[in-house]
Amino acid sequence: MDRNLALEVVRVTEAAALAAARYVGLGDRNAADQAATEEMRRTFGVLHINGTVVIGEGERDEAPMLYIGERLGDGDPTSPEIDIAVDPLEATNSCANGINDALAVVAMAEHGNFLNAPDTYMDKIAVGPIGRGVIDIRKSPTENLHAIAKAKQVAIADLTAVILDRPRHAELIAEVRRAGARIRLITDGDVGGALATADPSTGIDVLLGIGGAPEGVLAAAALRCVGGDMQGVLKFRNDDEAARAARMGIKDGNRVFGIEDLARGDVMFAATGVTDGFLLRGVRFTGTGAETHSIVMRSRSGTVRFIRARHHFQHRPDYGNGSRPASR
Repeated sequence: MDRNLALEVVRVTEAAALAAARYVGLGDRNAADQAATEEMRRTFGVLHINGTVVIGEGERDEAPMLYIGERLGDGDPTSPEIDIAVDPLEATNSCANGINDALAVVAMAEHGNFLNAPDTYMDKIAVGPIGRGVIDIRKSPTENLHAIAKAKQVAIADLTAVILDRPRHAELIAEVRRAGARIRLITDGDVGGALATADPSTGIDVLLGIGGAPEGVLAAAALRCVGGDMQGVLKFRNDDEAARAARMGIKDGNRVFGIEDLARGDVMFAATGVTDGFLLRGVRFTGTGAETHSIVMRSRSGTVRFIRARHHFQHRPDYGNGSRPASR
């Protein structure tokens, strides 16, 4: 993939984040998600790619979501074939409630390099570069914490784990506490939590627990770019999900997916903050526009760029008066 494409795709996440940010704290997660989705779709339309959504928000009949199989890009026959994983608004509840860790996220890879993950759950463990190669999701959380602490040459008491605050994680949370590690509970947004493990400034060492499988692919794409590590096991909620996974080519429901199984090859990842999070500030509106904070990464070069952009809304009539678009 053209390295310039990594910078172009930031425009996509910026547009989605700006649209979603108009709904921060308003309590309407669906309106925020729809606004982000529509702006992401519109902005993708100017990219010089023949893109196919392989990780999206729904099926074809669930418009306006970016559905699996949807074609994006300018459609030029000379454009490269790209597989796309998207979450126009990761952590919709966080956006609706005005709390941390909402992001607009896109990952791209050459065709066939993302796992076609079904819309089900995935048990995950994710770490940054120092923990690469030492984690094993088949072992207990305590054993993994010991391995990570040894790799980092610290005590378990010095580790912090990110875990989604869900009733299903009661036993996991209790075990991590018994092991002596600290915990950062989050309401949503395990892509951001996984990415945080790769940056020492966040103080996050490991992500543990069950979240969405599509988000697992996005997290793996991000960690591939920075040399992190991740493993996941699908957790089907019913027989229909298992059957759908089988139709997508996943025959072994107990398989441990490594990071290269989830996202391989030349991968690009971009995210823009909607609300403040581990690595990125959220959108700040000003008298003349807004300021966004984004991250863009590429696995081939290992380059990580943080982009602070100022947007002037006189160039965008629908946002020029500081209100939400009337069509929403």
